[in-house]
Amino acid sequence: MEIGISTFVETTPDVNTCETVSHAQRIREVVEEIILADQVGLDVFGVGEHHREDFAASSPAIVLAAAAQQTKRIRLTSAVTVLSSADPVRVFQDFATLDAISNGRAEIMAGRGSFIESFPLFGYDLQDYNELFEEKLDLLLKIRESEKVTWEGKHRAAIHDLGVYPRPVQDPLPVWIGSGGNQESVVRAGLLGLPLVLAIIGGSPVQFAPLVDLYKRAAAHAGHDPSTLPVASHSHGFIADTTERAADQFFPSTQVVMSKLGRERGWGPYTRESFDAARSFEGALYVGDVQTVADKIIHLRKNVGVTRFMLHVPVGSMPHDLVMNAIELLGKEVAPIVREEVTKWENENN
Repeated sequence: MEIGISTFVETTPDVNTCETVSHAQRIREVVEEIILADQVGLDVFGVGEHHREDFAASSPAIVLAAAAQQTKRIRLTSAVTVLSSADPVRVFQDFATLDAISNGRAEIMAGRGSFIESFPLFGYDLQDYNELFEEKLDLLLKIRESEKVTWEGKHRAAIHDLGVYPRPVQDPLPVWIGSGGNQESVVRAGLLGLPLVLAIIGGSPVQFAPLVDLYKRAAAHAGHDPSTLPVASHSHGFIADTTERAADQFFPSTQVVMSKLGRERGWGPYTRESFDAARSFEGALYVGDVQTVADKIIHLRKNVGVTRFMLHVPVGSMPHDLVMNAIELLGKEVAPIVREEVTKWENENN
C-alpha cells in the first residue's frame, strides 16, 4: 500500500489575511513539501498541471525536477498532465529528463483535464476534447515503446522514423490514466493495461468499487493480468493533532475554492454542513487526527481495492507550516498504521 501527497500548487488569497503568496513563493514551498514527504517515508508526490492565476504549476515536471536531486526514494508524478492540450513528444522528453535526474523515479499521470483553460491557450478546440486525448495517448505510448517513432494522426503533424530523446532510466516509463470516474476512461485504462488513478472527491468512496471491478475486467479481457495493475485514489484531506482542529483549519480554504468552482460549474454553495458530511467515515474527505485518517484509508483499501492513496493537500491556500505538519503526520504516523493493517489483512486473505 503506497501513501503519498498531491497538490495543485494553489495561490488563492489567504482566508484570514486576504493576502496572496506569489507563484514563485508557492512553488518554492512545494519543493520543500516534496523534500519533507521523502524524509518522512512517503511513497509518491504528485503535482497537477493548471494554466490559471490561482494555480502556480503550469509545468509539473520542472517543479518535480527541482526536488529530484534533494530526495532519495519518493516517486515523482504529474497529477495530472493535461495530455489533450500537450505535445506528447515534449511530455515524454520532460519526464524522461526528470527520470534521469531522479534516477528512475518519474511517472506520468495522463488525463483529459477537468479544467479547460489550456485548450484555448494552446489553440485546441474543446469539441475535440475526447478525440485529442485518445490520439495523443496513442502517440505517447508509441514513444514509450520505441526509440524511433513512425506515427500519423489528425491533430498533430506526422512523425516518420524519428528518434525521441532522452530515453528514460525506467523501461517503460510509467504512464497512469487519471479518471474522475468516467466508465469510458476506466475501460480504456484496463484495455491498455495501464495503471488507474481515480479522483474520489465526492460521494462515498465505496461507490467507486464497481469502477475498479470494471477496470480489472477490461484488463483481463485484453489479456492483461489485473493482479499486477495498481489502482490509486486522489482525495482531499488534512491531518492535525485532533479531528476538530483538522476540520476547523481545513474548512475555510476548502470552502473558498469549492464555492468558486461551484460558481464556475453550476454547483450549489459549499457549506460547513456538506463539509462535515463529507468527512464522515463513509465520506470522501480524509480530514481528522492520525487514527481517523488511517482508518478511512484502510477502509478504502479493503472495500475499493486501491493500492495507492494520495492525500490532496491543501485545497486553497493554507499556511505552509500547517501543510508541512500534515505531511509529517501522514508519513510518520498514518502511513505506518495503514501499512501494518493492510499487510496483516492481505496475509489473512491470501
